[in-house]
Amino acid sequence: MLKKYTLKITREVKTAILVIASILLFVWGYSFLKGKDLFSDYTTFYVQYDNVEGLAGSAPVTLNGLVIGKVTKITIEQGTGKLLVELQVKTDFSISKSSEVNIYEPGFIGGKQVQIIPNLEDKSVAVSGDYLKGRIVPGLASLVGEKLTPLQQKVEKMIVSADTLLNNLNKVLDAKTRQNLKASIANLNETLAEIKGASGKVNTMLAQNSSKISSTVSNLDNASANFSKISDSLAKADIGKTVKKLENTLANVNKIVADMNDGKGSMGKLLKDDALYTNFTKSSKELELLLQDLRLNPTRYINVSLFGKKNKPYVAPVLNDTVGTSKK
Repeated sequence: MLKKYTLKITREVKTAILVIASILLFVWGYSFLKGKDLFSDYTTFYVQYDNVEGLAGSAPVTLNGLVIGKVTKITIEQGTGKLLVELQVKTDFSISKSSEVNIYEPGFIGGKQVQIIPNLEDKSVAVSGDYLKGRIVPGLASLVGEKLTPLQQKVEKMIVSADTLLNNLNKVLDAKTRQNLKASIANLNETLAEIKGASGKVNTMLAQNSSKISSTVSNLDNASANFSKISDSLAKADIGKTVKKLENTLANVNKIVADMNDGKGSMGKLLKDDALYTNFTKSSKELELLLQDLRLNPTRYINVSLFGKKNKPYVAPVLNDTVGTSKK
């Protein structure tokens, strides 16, 4: 017969197994809380930053929005003072050595995260322990702050200007000025009341003379109609032909005047012939002498003698410088 062997586990062994299991569980839990998984194969990268404000441990690491790892540790390098961020990444995607690791703010709520921007043109694959290039991307809060800072400055300047304006207005509107302003407003109210009364009188006058106004408007309509008829008559009249005839007449007159100035025709010869003027002047002088002699010696021309008296011999009169005077 087979003998049954029973393995007896002592209390000390049980206690040792429990202690070892507790230690392993504690180490695994501590690593899990720090973002490390002891049973997973991760790739570790390092990135240097001048400032990682808002980035905490265990912050997610994303690639095109997909979480592929976590931030495991942030330390300060001795000598340089730069911050060294350790990343644990688990992905089958090949990350090149020239890829960029950005710290960005996904929104107003929550902390900052790490984003890997791969360089697809670079074929050199980064391995665990490599240092990648880092950059900080301004978040929404930073952008809003940059936009609000100039606006805040403008608002502050506007408030200062408004305060100065109110102070100056308070200085201008002293007790005397306010009293004058009240008096002006009262006068304005009286003026408006007078204008209202005048407008009422005008309305009454218009109502009383509405028939006359209508008659006047009718007369204006008739006058405008008559004027329209006159304008139609003038438009139908051949004014152009009349003006043309007037122009021809004026041209003929101008031609006649030009001929007279040139000495053409009877009138032109009378105006331009000097000999004719001289003969006319001489004839007028001789006629004047004849009339003078007839006045002084009428018996030479009319001889009435009862006793046969002889006529006096004729003596030509002597003319002075002044025409029309003579000496015997």
